[in-house]
Amino acid sequence: MEGVLLDSGELARAAVDIASDKKASDVILLDIRDVTTIADYFVICSGNNPRQIRAIADAIDEQLGEQGANLLHREGVAESSWILLDFGDVVVHIFGPGEREYYRLERLWSEAKTVVYLQ
Repeated sequence: MEGVLLDSGELARAAVDIASDKKASDVILLDIRDVTTIADYFVICSGNNPRQIRAIADAIDEQLGEQGANLLHREGVAESSWILLDFGDVVVHIFGPGEREYYRLERLWSEAKTVVYLQ
């Protein structure tokens, strides 16, 4: 599938699938197009520890790259229990459990439409 560009919805769903394959918990895909112009979708998920958080981020980065997605920015480190992957129209947030509860992005973006929620 190398070189095939995905639209933002396909890219977001692919990120959800990859996170799920890496055993991320509480995976949520939010359609934020009607509430902001910063992106089309947020993917929010949790890892249990820094090693899993890093594995989820690395897998999403690598596999979406293989599908033609361009990672514009990566922020945070697994040891801080938060990594952000910015693919332009899709932003992926990977949190540790405490940070997920602290930042509460789902509540902050509560006006967005939930497309997928995997516990």
